[in-house]
Amino acid sequence: MKPTLLALTGATTLVLVACENPADKSTAATVSEAKEITQGEVSGQKWTFTEDSTITFVGSKVTGKPEGGFKKFSGHFYVDGESLAASGHEVEIDMSSTWSDAEKLTGHLLSADFFDVEQFPTSTFTVTGIEKKAGSKGETHLLTGNFSFHGVTKSIDIPVTVGQSAEEITVKADFYINRFDFNVKYPGKTDDLIREQVVIRFDLKAKPEA
Repeated sequence: MKPTLLALTGATTLVLVACENPADKSTAATVSEAKEITQGEVSGQKWTFTEDSTITFVGSKVTGKPEGGFKKFSGHFYVDGESLAASGHEVEIDMSSTWSDAEKLTGHLLSADFFDVEQFPTSTFTVTGIEKKAGSKGETHLLTGNFSFHGVTKSIDIPVTVGQSAEEITVKADFYINRFDFNVKYPGKTDDLIREQVVIRFDLKAKPEA
């Protein structure tokens, strides 16, 4: 009996670990209606992303926590004086560059069930405001912007950590969104349902544009 009990205990532990939701250790983005962006001259110097910038994501379902990200994206910040400008920052993601930790999953993510890359080849995040505001996990600023993804545009508020020197600016974040807000509603299999929350992490690094 003892070996059987130990085996059952071990199996139960594995299931519980697999069932953990990564969003529980992240911070929720506040999602609202998209904000109007007024076209005007942006002040400051343009800093463009370096090749070692990263954007990744973590989903979760009953049996695991698939991870992935994007290999191709571009963007920039504007620096006004000694700090980030109030606006003018933007990120553009090539959705066809999606990768994951499983080849079969990558193909599924590109399909109409999830990202529908054929119809929505790019996603963008356009900053509409940034303010100094301490977060619960040591973040330094609150970043607000319009996130256009899967044919839906919403305004999201994200706590970020900004680092700045004369040579480089870094903006890091760890937050989650509800994929249903962006009309990504594939449920998964009956016995392996996919959670609504998706954690997004980015580590963006920029240098002054030559």
